[in-house]
Amino acid sequence: MNPEVKIRKIDPGQPRKHDILEAARIVCSGGVVVFPTTSLYGLAADAANHAAVESVFAIKQRPPDKPILILVPNRRAIQNLVLDIPLAAERIMTAFWPGNLTLIFKAGSTLLPSLTAGTGKIGIRLPVYPVARLLVRAVGRPITATSANISGRIGCSRIADLDPAVAARVDLILDAGPLKGGSGSTILDVSKDPPVLLREGSISQNRILSVLQDR
Repeated sequence: MNPEVKIRKIDPGQPRKHDILEAARIVCSGGVVVFPTTSLYGLAADAANHAAVESVFAIKQRPPDKPILILVPNRRAIQNLVLDIPLAAERIMTAFWPGNLTLIFKAGSTLLPSLTAGTGKIGIRLPVYPVARLLVRAVGRPITATSANISGRIGCSRIADLDPAVAARVDLILDAGPLKGGSGSTILDVSKDPPVLLREGSISQNRILSVLQDR
């Protein structure tokens, strides 16, 4: 790990306000921060800053045809990011947001094309993990949340396992200790009718179906 990269040890449940604000300032100024989510560490950058998003692609060595999901500070924030919000999506968000559920919407015209990678869709999550939730709120606008790893390699649940090539190119690392790991959030495509489950995570298919079928 690059010794010049700043690392802040943080309490995952009650991080110090100073550390969150420092990370938010870096993101707002176009930098990239490694931060914890429920399962894995991610890369936070200003989702509206083209250069910052390109930095994330470069750090991850991510192919340009692979989209990047984003976190939002509140539900209202998605209105300017997507083409529409289907009724099914509204019901799912009410039931499970904030939470470990990423929803795939039809992307609005205001989003950077690199985020959608030409798919016309965008993955969005309202985070429940305290550090992620406080960070996106402090930034006040959407941030990237792709995993902090080289594309094609396993994501890290401990900073000790963070790829040195990633660590050397970020501006700050928020170390909340070991995370639970695993496959990450459940992913549901709500751009389709009915919605399509793309990945089952901590929120099960049965729980989602029960909400969609409840009249």
